[in-house]
Amino acid sequence: MGAIAPSGPRLGRALTRYVIPSPGSARAVLEVGPGTGAVTRHIAGSLGRLDTLDLVEANPRFVDLLQGAYGNDPRLQFRTGLVQDHELGSYDTIVCGLPFANFDAPTTADIFDRLLGALRPGGTLSFFGYVGGARMRRTFTGRAGREHVLDGQNTLRRILERHTFRTELVLGNLPPARVHHLAPVSAPAHPA
Repeated sequence: MGAIAPSGPRLGRALTRYVIPSPGSARAVLEVGPGTGAVTRHIAGSLGRLDTLDLVEANPRFVDLLQGAYGNDPRLQFRTGLVQDHELGSYDTIVCGLPFANFDAPTTADIFDRLLGALRPGGTLSFFGYVGGARMRRTFTGRAGREHVLDGQNTLRRILERHTFRTELVLGNLPPARVHHLAPVSAPAHPA
């Protein structure tokens, strides 16, 4: 688990900035790591009648909560498990709530390769990290833990340098967060 509290409304709006319905054409959206659905609410509210939303959540209890809240909406499809264990479709927008500060470098690179590879031309991947989250994790872990976090953060930094087109600081969230909006380029996110 990566969050100390559900994402606030300001963070939800920033993460869903590029979930824009297109009149007359169906748009496909993927949410990875929706948790209890704080951001899902924003995405579902932005969907057009022809749009679809696939949700991938590792925690079966959270999937049950999401199905209870949104299970009657035929535009939504629920998948339980890690995103790495699912065959992804092709998406116009991907919103990711995974706690990358907790992941090692290979896992981070693998997930970003999969997500960026699932974007349609012109698509956007939006995700967030808590301000100071990686620094706090490094402070309260042993040497091996610090190296693990540093390797993951270095991989994430390289991905951001290559793919980011916009970053937003959301101070009105607990804790404050940075939202990164990425677009794919021809090469995978995995470092050479």
